[in-house]
Amino acid sequence: MRSTGQIVVDAKPEALAINPAQSAVIVVDMQNDFGSKSGMFALAGIDISAIRNAIAPTARVLAAARRAGIGIVYLKMAFRPDLSDAGSPDGPNRIKHRRLRVGEAIAAPDGTASRILIRDTWNTAIVPELAPEPDDIVLYKHRYSGFYETDLDSVLKRRSIKSLIFTGCTTSVCVESTIRDAMFRDYTSLLLADCTAEPGLAGINHDASLLAVQGGFGWVSQSAQFIAALEVKRAPSLA
Repeated sequence: MRSTGQIVVDAKPEALAINPAQSAVIVVDMQNDFGSKSGMFALAGIDISAIRNAIAPTARVLAAARRAGIGIVYLKMAFRPDLSDAGSPDGPNRIKHRRLRVGEAIAAPDGTASRILIRDTWNTAIVPELAPEPDDIVLYKHRYSGFYETDLDSVLKRRSIKSLIFTGCTTSVCVESTIRDAMFRDYTSLLLADCTAEPGLAGINHDASLLAVQGGFGWVSQSAQFIAALEVKRAPSLA
């Protein structure tokens, strides 16, 4: 059952009131290529520990959101098998991904064939701890922003969604890019800092993104504060 009425989340730069019935949790790119030890980042020698640390709080947020009837939207960064949606060979999107071996064939942990950052493979499946449930929405994207040439905006509008709660990776790239585009489309965005992450030694980028979001594009909070606000809403009245 979807919640009605507003909740108030302790956030920066100030408390944020949102209506759960008009909200969705956005899970950005929490897929094997970024968060599993046999995925693209790990194969490139990138430390994924921060992304792994974001999984547990994200799982708690998803469980609380589902109890409150808040919809869940998963975004997955992936290209078509022929890389036709990755941009021209000399384009920046293709160049930036080339060093990460995009499209290269590998064996998944179970021995089956897979390919780095390619649709419908083990590499681009959501990490098992956060696996989507049947009622969740899963959308592919082929650029950093979840709104670029995807159905995300139309999906949200059909459901009268006005507020987005962001989790995922990486904070300064795909998460922030999507939040910026959300702001341009008049969505209210709440980033949960402990449910987002930056790989390797790029913690400074994570912190900078938190400042950028709370300064100009949305609000920033923690998973515990968001869950607490939902629990207050669910608690029976003593009046």
